[in-house]
Amino acid sequence: MHLAAIALPSQAKADPSAAWAVNFEAVRQLGEAVLACSPHAVLVFAGSSESYGASFNTVAGAVNEGTALRPLTPYAATKAAADVALGQMRNDGLNAVRFRAFNHTGPGQSPDYVVASFAAQIAQIIAGDHPPVIRVGNLDAMRDFVDVRDVVRGYRLALETELDPVSEGVFNLASGTPRSIRSILNTLIDIAGVDIAIETDPAKLRKNDVPRTWGDANRARTELGWVPYLAFEQTLVDTLSSAGAKISGCT
Repeated sequence: MHLAAIALPSQAKADPSAAWAVNFEAVRQLGEAVLACSPHAVLVFAGSSESYGASFNTVAGAVNEGTALRPLTPYAATKAAADVALGQMRNDGLNAVRFRAFNHTGPGQSPDYVVASFAAQIAQIIAGDHPPVIRVGNLDAMRDFVDVRDVVRGYRLALETELDPVSEGVFNLASGTPRSIRSILNTLIDIAGVDIAIETDPAKLRKNDVPRTWGDANRARTELGWVPYLAFEQTLVDTLSSAGAKISGCT
């Protein structure tokens, strides 16, 4: 199970050489080593839906695994390159399973990511450690979110499931429901039950932000038996609770 990566897009953009070394070259070398030394072992790779990039702007509905990879950022490009490399090695006999997980969040996530950032700021406001103002990026963007616990279950299923030999071994993990960032923030504020002002922070705006991401996970359902079990509202409740527990020292 390969999870290691420079996973924060802003960090990959700040140091693209490191991102290529970690997110692509290390994966390529790992794939070659597994193919040479343990070709029957299953290698599960945590890729990213960001690899689809510009395709989100041209596909009318949800993207599936056959949609072109058109990455727009250094992070997305490195993940797409690793995805393609492992796909080629699969043709050579590597038992690689590649995932393109859509935005995932949940309790314990770093506040570097949008939902966890909202939760952390709201928890600070509830605790009286921060004025009742939350700083945000683009609230009009729509994202297909799935709970991290459902994503990890998908990874586990890949390790436990013997795929059909004709399977391409690549899967989207998505809820199939795009949600606006604004609606997510409003739901978190409603859960918290506090009055909060909202301010735009230019530093949180991404230049190559696509308006909407939307994933088709039918292949994962068919071949792995995977479906997202956790309701997104529960994900938000748990994420906010986790952020509050961290502030109170209960984690």
